[in-house]
Amino acid sequence: MENNNNLKNILLCDDNVLNRKLIAAMITGLPYSFMEAANGRESLARVLSDHDSIDLVLLDIGMKDFSGIEVCRAIRRSEQDRKRPLPIIAYTAHAMVNDRAKYFAVGFNDILTKPTMREDLFEILRKYVS
Repeated sequence: MENNNNLKNILLCDDNVLNRKLIAAMITGLPYSFMEAANGRESLARVLSDHDSIDLVLLDIGMKDFSGIEVCRAIRRSEQDRKRPLPIIAYTAHAMVNDRAKYFAVGFNDILTKPTMREDLFEILRKYVS
């Protein structure tokens, strides 16, 4: 996968196809390329193989095979020798104060809550990939 300078590559990792379709619909027509991963293993494999061409990862916390927390930890370990760490956003319905602290402690850059409001998604995109 090549990263066109005008197009930012977003990887959405969520085991719920409806959540992936919702985010895809929200960014249609914007200068983003949208990639999907349907579970934790696929998410991690995608990041490890395409790290340098991904600009942002939206990572569901509650995936069944590997949680988003496990995937984030593995990504952060893999980035130790990289110059550019990926912005990783926790994508979750669980964003209470204790949850938020845990997400930041394992290496997430920010949190996008479900159900997702278009304005919240756009703010994350502006903050991390614009």
